Amino acid sequence: MKEKKLPCQKKSVGFDLKLKIIEEICNGQISVNHASVKYQVGRNAIYYWLQKFATLEQKQKGMSNKDEIKKLKEKIEELEFIKDFQQMIIAEAEIETGNDYAKKSLPESLAKEVELKKKAILKSNGSANASGFLDKPSTKK
Repeated sequence: MKEKKLPCQKKSVGFDLKLKIIEEICNGQISVNHASVKYQVGRNAIYYWLQKFATLEQKQKGMSNKDEIKKLKEKIEELEFIKDFQQMIIAEAEIETGNDYAKKSLPESLAKEVELKKKAILKSNGSANASGFLDKPSTKK
């Protein structure tokens, strides 16, 4: 005599329990088969939750990556502004004192940027002589 199987009844599973089951499976604590027996839930339902969870997780991760990229771009803009401002201060100090702070203290690429800023300042303020100082009109006649 064959044993009769009872019709499968759908069991309502709360969201928190679904997350717990998924977490246990993803952490390797239990298998899908073991979870199915332990929580009396069909394997197909668990596979479905895993699929939905993975999709949700990927969407959240994708959104967080976009947000992080946006924040990093904003931070880069802020740092570029700060770098330009500091280079202008160094360039102005070099013009006023005649010292080459940038060449002594900064990496070559940054020192070149300061030099370009210094030339731009000198060009906008008037002509510069060979030593880098501004030629001021003579007051002697």
